[in-house]
Amino acid sequence: MKFIKSLYINNFFFYVLLGIVGLFFCAFIFPTLYNGVWFIVLVLTTFLALDILLLYLAKTGIEASRNTPEKLSNGDLNPIQITIKNQYTFPISAKVIDEIPFQFQVRDFKIIKSIKASAQEEIGYDLRPTERGEYYFGNLNIYVSSPLKLISRRFTFDKDQMVPTYPSYIQLRKYDLFAISNNLFQYGIKKIRRIGHTMEFEQIKEYVQGDDLRTINWKATAKKNALMVNQFQDEKSQSVYLAIDKGRVMQMPFNGLSLLDYAINSTLVLSNVILKKQDKAGIFAFSKKVENRVFAEKRGSQMQKILETLYNIKTDFFESDYSRLYVDIKKNINQRSLIILYTNFETMDGLNRQLPYLKGIAKSHLLVVIFFSNTELNEIIHKKTGTIQEIYDKVIAEKFMFEKRLIANELKKYGIHSILTQPENLTLDAINKYLEIKSRGIL
Repeated sequence: MKFIKSLYINNFFFYVLLGIVGLFFCAFIFPTLYNGVWFIVLVLTTFLALDILLLYLAKTGIEASRNTPEKLSNGDLNPIQITIKNQYTFPISAKVIDEIPFQFQVRDFKIIKSIKASAQEEIGYDLRPTERGEYYFGNLNIYVSSPLKLISRRFTFDKDQMVPTYPSYIQLRKYDLFAISNNLFQYGIKKIRRIGHTMEFEQIKEYVQGDDLRTINWKATAKKNALMVNQFQDEKSQSVYLAIDKGRVMQMPFNGLSLLDYAINSTLVLSNVILKKQDKAGIFAFSKKVENRVFAEKRGSQMQKILETLYNIKTDFFESDYSRLYVDIKKNINQRSLIILYTNFETMDGLNRQLPYLKGIAKSHLLVVIFFSNTELNEIIHKKTGTIQEIYDKVIAEKFMFEKRLIANELKKYGIHSILTQPENLTLDAINKYLEIKSRGIL
């Protein structure tokens, strides 16, 4: 029974069989071909038996394994590696069909690879998850054919392998260096204008590109015959809370990922930067109530605690209750802190409903509101118009984009900092804003 389940007849066999049927038709017209056609049938049967013997005489014809990361990074390309070792004494053709988790909705995955006798091959492909959670791989199916290519033998490996998908730890590694230096322009990112700094002197060091020219120490420069600057230490151990709105407004998708998941990925990276800058990082999420809370601390296990909490954020996208957010912050955050709020406002009416609560939070804390521009509107705005309907769509799109800028100006009027960003630039813009606040010493 096991033999029957693993045996598959290849298309090549059916093509040959179809040719034989055609020859039998010809044999009715030319009887002299009849015996020759039966000889071909005998040869085909012999080769079929030989092919079965070649593939099934070896008990373990191949060894294979699927190598996945310990966890997948949400929103990023994650490498999956398949290793195949050919234990046959002849070259084989391997058709790999990996049962990818249903979340990817891939129905036609197939890789064909030729492997030399007694050789080992590595096959790789990438997966980009777009939601957090547990991803279950099914069977790793490998169909092996001999050089005769009449049949295939199926081998099955690594059944029911589970890999969790966490917030983007790949971005975390990518931006880890940003926590050490404020000179982001070295990485092709806008340079932060350092308006001021705290007055706690740290050391005199040699000038590097990006240092504030106002801190040049002319006496030390004359002694060393090289440009020297005073370095001041940023104030440390300040509390920074990253608040994530997980309500209805964060459900909008962009490039397969919801705005909520963009905010979660950004929160993970920014928390790492905050801790590396010796500040205390905390997070919480809210919709109908405030939950998923991690109090601002600077301990060594804080990043792991934040990562696990972000992984477990779940939502059914209710309407967010900003009054409860205000009361919770008033009750639980007594020390003046930097609160970075990830949310989204599409209209001035939407902002005005929540503005009294945002103003209340800003009285006791430094509040930064991050909201998103609709990138699909940019396509409509920059598209050439040819019909009345297209002109109408363009005017409406420009109105919505203008309203986004009005929201930023309205927040600024009440001393609330804001970032209007595109989802793909969210992490960089959030890091830039935090480092700008640190360099200005306004917390």
